[in-house]
Amino acid sequence: MEDQASPRPSHSSTHELIAVILLSLVAVLTAWCGFQSTKWGGDSSVAFSEASAARIEASDLEGQARDARMIDINLYTQWVLAGADDDPALADYIQERFSPELAVAFQAWQADGMQERGPFAMDEYVAPGSTEAAAKTKKADELQASALELNDKGDSYSLMTVLFALVLFLAAIAQRGISLLASRIVLGLAGAIALGGLIVLFTFPVRF
Repeated sequence: MEDQASPRPSHSSTHELIAVILLSLVAVLTAWCGFQSTKWGGDSSVAFSEASAARIEASDLEGQARDARMIDINLYTQWVLAGADDDPALADYIQERFSPELAVAFQAWQADGMQERGPFAMDEYVAPGSTEAAAKTKKADELQASALELNDKGDSYSLMTVLFALVLFLAAIAQRGISLLASRIVLGLAGAIALGGLIVLFTFPVRF
C-alpha cells in the first residue's frame, strides 16, 4: 500500500497569511507613526526656541523701559524739589529736559488739574519699550502654547507607536507553538487593536 501524504489544512495557510499581512501592515503603520512623531517633535522644538528668543527680547525691552522710567522719575523728582524750593527757573529748565513720554503725560496731568498723584499715574505715560515688551511677551506666550500643542501631537503619535508595537507582539505570539484556537484568539485580538489604532490614526493631523 502506498503512503499518501496528508494534505496541509487550508485554514492553517489562511491563518499564516493573515498573520503575515497584519505584521506587514502594522510594521508600516509603526514606521509612519515614528516619522510623524519626529516631524511634530521637530516643529515643537522650533516653536519652543522661538518662544524662548521672544521672551529674551521681551526681557531686554522691559529692562530698557524700566531704566527709562527711572530716569523720568528722577527728573520729575528734581522738578518737584525745584518747585518746593520756589525756583521756577530751575523747574522750567528741568521740565524742558523731560523725555517725550514724560512730557506728554505731564501735559495731560496738568490739563486734568493734577488730580492724579503724578504724571506717571496717567494713561498717557508709556515708558519707551514697554509696548514692544508687551507685544513680545504676548508672542512668546502664543509660541509657547503652539509648541505645547505640537508636542502633544508628537506624543500622540508616539503612543500609537507603542500600541502598534503591542500588535506586532501579539501577532508574533500567534505564530508560535500554541493551539490553533489560542492562535486565532490572539491574532483576532491583535487585529482588533490594529483596526482601532488605524481608526484613531485617521483622526490625527499629518505633517510632511
